[in-house]
Amino acid sequence: MPRFIPATPSTRRGVALSLVCLTTVLSTLVPTPTHAQSAILEGERFHPQLGEHGMVATSHYLASQIAHDVLADGGNAVDAAVTAGFALAVTQPRSGNIGGGGFMLISDEKSNEVIAIDYREKAPAAAYETMFQNEQGEAVSELSRYTHNASGVPGTVAGLALALDKYGTMSLAEALAPAIRLADKGFIIPPRFAEGLEQSQQRLKQWDSTRKVFFKPDGSLYRAGERFRQPDLAATLERIAENGPREFYEGETARLIAAEMQNHDGLMTAQDLADYQPTIREPVHGQYRGYDVYAMSPPSSGGAHIVQMLNMLEGYDIHAMGFNSARTIHVMSEAMKRAYADRAEYLGDTDFVDVPLAGITSKAYAEELRQQIDIDRATPSSEIAAGNPLPYESNETTHFSIADDSGLAVSNTYTINFSYGSGIVVDGAGFLLNNEMDDFSAKPGTPNAYGLIGGEANRIEPEKRMLSSMTPTIVKKDGRNFLVTGSPGGSRIITTTLQVVMNVIDHGMNIQSAVSAPRIHDQWLPDEIRIEDGISPDTIALLEAMGHTVSQQEAMGAAQSILIEDDGTFTGGADPRRSTSSAMGL
Repeated sequence: MPRFIPATPSTRRGVALSLVCLTTVLSTLVPTPTHAQSAILEGERFHPQLGEHGMVATSHYLASQIAHDVLADGGNAVDAAVTAGFALAVTQPRSGNIGGGGFMLISDEKSNEVIAIDYREKAPAAAYETMFQNEQGEAVSELSRYTHNASGVPGTVAGLALALDKYGTMSLAEALAPAIRLADKGFIIPPRFAEGLEQSQQRLKQWDSTRKVFFKPDGSLYRAGERFRQPDLAATLERIAENGPREFYEGETARLIAAEMQNHDGLMTAQDLADYQPTIREPVHGQYRGYDVYAMSPPSSGGAHIVQMLNMLEGYDIHAMGFNSARTIHVMSEAMKRAYADRAEYLGDTDFVDVPLAGITSKAYAEELRQQIDIDRATPSSEIAAGNPLPYESNETTHFSIADDSGLAVSNTYTINFSYGSGIVVDGAGFLLNNEMDDFSAKPGTPNAYGLIGGEANRIEPEKRMLSSMTPTIVKKDGRNFLVTGSPGGSRIITTTLQVVMNVIDHGMNIQSAVSAPRIHDQWLPDEIRIEDGISPDTIALLEAMGHTVSQQEAMGAAQSILIEDDGTFTGGADPRRSTSSAMGL
């Protein structure tokens, strides 16, 4: 997908542009006032959306408009977030969902609290460690990705309802009303929606229940500009609105899910659904150059490792080294490798395993890891193993960001894993099931769909939450909400979020520049730096001379983000990597 390339070190309000030669020519032609010359010579190349009272940034313009309207009508950021979450489940079914799960971070300036809501999916009670292995003990990826057993017990409905109940002002029925209208009356399909169906049609057409929702009665594809209605999903949402969130887990919707499983030898039962509960956790907290960084705690690996990487990078003058210079990319890559090696060894659901979280996020441990980094040479991944944080220990996804002028900020990332999840629609209920069971270690040491290596800490166990990379993040400055960010993108979520934070703090970019800038990624294995288009050939050559393997691939992430300036102005950055992305200020 086409992307935009921002300038290197800049002020937050703009990127200085040097056009000396052009100025010389123009000055010989037309006498131009000094202030007009400044307007030509200096200015932003990327313009964030502005707001005085709040900001919404989501991956779909319909959801952004709906959330914006909630704020305009007096709702708070949590009201808007929950309403947007349900709207995205209708307008962006490839990633928005009620059949998946995720994480929400809420920062309240008034109470000085930052809380983390974990509504990640759980393994069914009948799940077992070798369920995705064949008789030879080899992991079989098709089983963990495209079958009914690929689905964990969904958490989205319970999680969003919990957030609304504790921190919102609207009723659940009010928050669901826009989504119900969109599902019942339909919406006009944008090009991205039509393209996604065309690209995934072979997988989606395998299931009768999915064909009925996503294809016309004659089996043909919906096209951009046509209206798309989802009456079964509308009925499901109406039942939840009328009867509350437990309807999804104990009512007619639960019966439909259990029947879908029973008809296709799935392990998930009605009891699994009835037993599901979201939980409130303590977020991971770190500090970077005087800013407070809050991010999601396990079973997400995102918070632990974004803090770990920032701790390592804090020892370098990143601003002086330059945005996406070979030296900067080199040290980022080296920090990323070490964090992902630790991820494979230590991270899992803290309800089941002891994660050395304090050690992983320790400044002292980061200093030890930083001492291993050669400033001039790449360390081969074969020479990097998980470190020892214990001495420092004491006893396809969508993201949206919303902030209001009452001091509330919400960072939410949720997913059904792959684009369209397992590809299986619950017959009669109208929504797709996730395939999050692939995020477990089907066999320790075997990579999942994103190439991530998992260990014993993330092995399959009954009622366990699978490890995630989702990284909803809120950065505070002097006790005030400052940056709200996060991203989809599988294993690239953590590094995408890291770079938005660095672009703002280290490079002084405005939020649209920070979001639009070209990204890099290194996850230890495979041993390569993945880059987007926009990194210069000269920089690539310098990295290769240091011993790095560089692989240019498609764009990464979609970091819908908000930056709140010192004067209270809200600025929103919609990620251009998704054509439907939208930021709206109030």
